[in-house]
Amino acid sequence: MKIKNLIIIGGLVLTFPLLGQNQTVTDLETISKISKIEYPEFKKKLNESGSHYIKTTMVAQIWSRYTDFNPGTTLNGYTNQTPFDIGIRRVRVNFLAQPTDRIFFYAQFGQNNFNLTSKLNTGAFLHDAVGEYRIHPKMLSLGTGLSGWSGLTRFSAPGVGSILGVDAPLYQQVTNGINDQFLRKLSIYAKGKIGKLDYRLAVSNPMTAQNSTVPLGTLNSNSATYSLRPPQLQTQGYLNYQFFDQEDNTLAYTTGTYHGKKKILNLGAGWIEQKGALWHTQTTNGKLDTINDNMNLLGADLFFEMPLSEKRNAVTAYLAYTDYQMGKNYIRNLGVMNPSTGSIGNGSLAGGGNAVPLIGTGQTIFTQLAYKFKDNLLPEQGTFQIYGSAQVSKFQALKDNMIIYEGGINWLINGDHHSKLTLSVQSRPIFITDLNGENVTHSRKGMAVLQYQISL
Repeated sequence: MKIKNLIIIGGLVLTFPLLGQNQTVTDLETISKISKIEYPEFKKKLNESGSHYIKTTMVAQIWSRYTDFNPGTTLNGYTNQTPFDIGIRRVRVNFLAQPTDRIFFYAQFGQNNFNLTSKLNTGAFLHDAVGEYRIHPKMLSLGTGLSGWSGLTRFSAPGVGSILGVDAPLYQQVTNGINDQFLRKLSIYAKGKIGKLDYRLAVSNPMTAQNSTVPLGTLNSNSATYSLRPPQLQTQGYLNYQFFDQEDNTLAYTTGTYHGKKKILNLGAGWIEQKGALWHTQTTNGKLDTINDNMNLLGADLFFEMPLSEKRNAVTAYLAYTDYQMGKNYIRNLGVMNPSTGSIGNGSLAGGGNAVPLIGTGQTIFTQLAYKFKDNLLPEQGTFQIYGSAQVSKFQALKDNMIIYEGGINWLINGDHHSKLTLSVQSRPIFITDLNGENVTHSRKGMAVLQYQISL
C-alpha cells in the first residue's frame, strides 16, 4: 500500500495519503493509515531554517440551516418562504511572506455570507493587506495597511478557522461593515510582547459611514446613528497578560480553542475611542440641534484552556464584560447571513429573518464553556467537543435584558480544525414595542445550523 504521494510544485512540497493501484480498504490497519491524513502545507522556504518563507492557507465554512423566522418575515415581498437555507458563511485565502528577519507581509481575500439573498456573480474582496517591520524580535513591530489589529477584546478579531462554535461573539465586532471593512481598519499599529504581557495599539482612519453595508437609519431625536460627517481618527488597544503558554502574535487573529494543545490563562483589557462617531438631534428652546456622540468602548475578558490528561481531553472557557457608550439609545440589529429581505407589520423590533438587537449603548456579559473529549474517542474518526455560550446585554434602548444563548457539538473528524462538522442550536429573543412605547421581550425564536469546515 502507498501511504504518501509526494508532489513538488514550484518548490512547494505537498504530501497526500493515497491508495496504491488495485488496493482495497479491508482491515483496521489500512483504515488507520488512511484516516491519519497529513494535510498539505503550502509553504516555500526561502532559507535553510525556514524562518524566511512564503505561505498560503485556506478555509471554507458551509452552513445548512433551519430558522424559526421573526414575525412578519418576508423574502422579496413574499411571506411563504422556506425556513431551510444553505449558504457559504466564509471562504478565505491567506498569503503570508517573511522575506527577511524584520519584514513581514500579509494579505487575505475572501467572501462572506453568500446565500439565497446574495447578488449573483459577486466576487471575493480584500480583507487584509499589511506591511510590517520588526523593530525588536519580540517587543515591538510596527505595521500599516488594512488590518485586524484592533482594540477592545479577544474576539474583536477572531481567527475564523479556530472558532469554538459556528461563530465568534459577534457583538465584539462593534463597527463591522459600517466604518470598517468586515472589522478591518486602515491603521498604523504597534504590537509585541514584553515578558508575558502581549499588547496591540492602533490609530485608525475610519471609512465614511455613507458606504456602510447595513442601513444606518436617519438622523433623529429618539436614538443615535452613525454620523455622516467626515470621520475623526480612532484610537484603540488591547493588552492581555498570558500567565501560562504564550500565544503566537504573527497575525492579529485570536484562537477560539486549541483543542487541548496548549495551557492558557489570559487576562485582557482594551478600548476603542472615536470622537463624533455618531449623532442625534435634540430640541432646545424650540431650536433643533444636532448633537455629536462620541464612541467610547471598554472591555475586559478572561480566556482559559486546560488539557486534563495526556489524551488531550480539555476544558475551554471564556468570560467577557463590555461597556459601550455610543450615544442616546443606539441599537444595532444583526442577522447573520439573514435569509430574509424585510418584514411587514410590527412583528419584531429587529425586523425579519433571524435578526436580533445584538449591539447597543449599554453593558454586556458574555460567557462560553466547552469540553473536548479525549483524542481518538471514535476509532480512527476523531473526537467530539461540546460547548455552550450566552450573551446577556442591558441596552439603554430596551426595557428588558437581551439574552441570547447557544449550545452545540463539534465533531473533530481528524481531531482538529482541518475537517470539522458542527451542530449549533440557538435561542434568541423577539422584542416588540408595547403600548407604553417601551421595547420589551415578547417571545423567543430558534435557529439550528449544521456547518462543515475544511481548512488547509
